[in-house]
Amino acid sequence: MMISEYGNKQLTEEKVFKDPVHRYIHVRDQVIWDLIKTKEFQRLRRIKQLGTLYLAFHSAEHSRFNHSLGVYEIVRRMVVNFQEFDEWDNDDRLLALCAALLHDLGHGPFSHCFETIFDTDHEEFTRKIILGNTEVNAVLKKVSIDFPLEVARVIDKTHENKLVISMISSQIDADRMDYLQRDSYYTGVSYGNFDMERILRVMRPAKDEVIIKDSGMHAVEDYLMSRYQMYWQIYFHPVSRGGEVLLNLALRRAKYLHEEGYVFKQAPKYFIPFFDGTLTVHDYLRLDEMVVNFYLQEWIHEDDEVLSDLSHRFVNRDLFKYLPFDGSIITITEIEELFRKGGVDPEYYFFSDSYSDLPYDYDRPGSKSNRWPIHLQKRNGELKEISSQSAIIHSITGMHRMDSKLYYPKEKILQIEDPEVKGQIINLLNELA
Repeated sequence: MMISEYGNKQLTEEKVFKDPVHRYIHVRDQVIWDLIKTKEFQRLRRIKQLGTLYLAFHSAEHSRFNHSLGVYEIVRRMVVNFQEFDEWDNDDRLLALCAALLHDLGHGPFSHCFETIFDTDHEEFTRKIILGNTEVNAVLKKVSIDFPLEVARVIDKTHENKLVISMISSQIDADRMDYLQRDSYYTGVSYGNFDMERILRVMRPAKDEVIIKDSGMHAVEDYLMSRYQMYWQIYFHPVSRGGEVLLNLALRRAKYLHEEGYVFKQAPKYFIPFFDGTLTVHDYLRLDEMVVNFYLQEWIHEDDEVLSDLSHRFVNRDLFKYLPFDGSIITITEIEELFRKGGVDPEYYFFSDSYSDLPYDYDRPGSKSNRWPIHLQKRNGELKEISSQSAIIHSITGMHRMDSKLYYPKEKILQIEDPEVKGQIINLLNELA
């Protein structure tokens, strides 16, 4: 790939972003500076990194913008370290930096929760933004006519350069190393802390992947256990999940009302392409969390009692109660029927939420994983899959942990007039508790 003079252009003076995780984020490439200034990248300031987690951890208000800068900075440091090794081709430097910076460009408001409601895929929209009629695309095309496609193929993991892909998306990559530390910092916990400096020092470029010098095995153990703890202590926090439940139900109700011809006091103009399935990249980029929160606040005053109530609950953090749950379909069906008898609509006031995580795994005979393994490089150059060398990592390899919660509004149960139905519901819920 031939890179233009613009692609090699450096700023006359280095730009720096002060950052609480990496101290400073350094920008010398004109391309990177111009990408940061595009409206599509600036939009990431208005997309929270952790969705509704601020409902559980009040300081978790950071954005996809600062996470994306953090991933870029880690890859920049990887590239500097890799330049002393023959396996690294420095012609790939700009490709790696741009892919790192833009890897989350297609995230929508409230992130993965939003994707579930409207069946969108942030990776698909990242590709569409990079390849579409956008400011980001215009900047990348100045590098070379096919450079936008090269960057998009790294992000969607179809590029033939597996080494660059693994720097940004693997089981030990810049994306995870930034969000674990950043999310730990902004939630005020220590679970996500690990020795990134050590990991960067022992990373080595190989033909198809980033590998780890075997003396760095214990730093990787620490990193993987940090990831495990962050998922179960932070990312899966039931209060945050409860916020997602309310957002899911409110938007589901708004979509239903639109399809039924309900006349909104505040018409959901920006949501209509999502409701109707006519979504374009332009429509997608117009929607951010400021817009979603505006509609939710307006919908509090709607005549539809369900939409009004759910919007009020989300805006004012009046969350449903939750209980642990074993995932039994019979229990769900029984409770839903009792809710109907009591005049409480289970479609909007009863929610079963399940989630799972696989902290480390790799593709091997008998496994269903399609993950790349983490390889250690021994002193003789031989590569060993890390769980075969580490008892700690071996203990969590392939460990698919799952959990479920039931969410419901306790006060609505207590308001049921039929004492028999109310009693049956309370007894069932108490059994679960």
